[in-house]
Amino acid sequence: MRSRKVSAPTPAPDDPGDRAALTAHAMVLADGVEAALPGWVLRAVTERHAAAGRPAPPEVVAAAREAGQRAAVEVGPVVRTLLARDVDDQPTGPLAVLRGATRFPTEVLVAAGVPPAPRDEVARRIHPDDAYDLCPAAFADVDPALHEPGIVWGAAKAHVVLARRRQEGKR
Repeated sequence: MRSRKVSAPTPAPDDPGDRAALTAHAMVLADGVEAALPGWVLRAVTERHAAAGRPAPPEVVAAAREAGQRAAVEVGPVVRTLLARDVDDQPTGPLAVLRGATRFPTEVLVAAGVPPAPRDEVARRIHPDDAYDLCPAAFADVDPALHEPGIVWGAAKAHVVLARRRQEGKR
């Protein structure tokens, strides 16, 4: 007796309104991230300098501004490309990409000779390369204006994912 391979039914396409809403929310978040990166890098550098007991000198502020622009140019498109991918094809999230952007203020702080920030054992284990404790835990840590777009995008993504799983009979 031969076994017959039964293929799973092809799931119905996403609701066009859901897909359009997710795309719109993703682009609002991507635009916000790109706009926020220069200010975040500058704030990170000046705040860590102040925490070390000294204001950032003009040349460090200039280096932070330049690093912030590089962050926007290099990281902004990565976030945008990630958010443009299908939700089931996103290997990571935009906040993880932003955590990688800590290298920009870190480079400026290291070059300026700012001592690393005190961190607990958990922080050192989770983010071993984040000597200045800059990794954002939430979009609002990069800029408060990213809080709402991050939440709305996350909810829209969850909605699309759950709808797909229901169509697949998994939820």
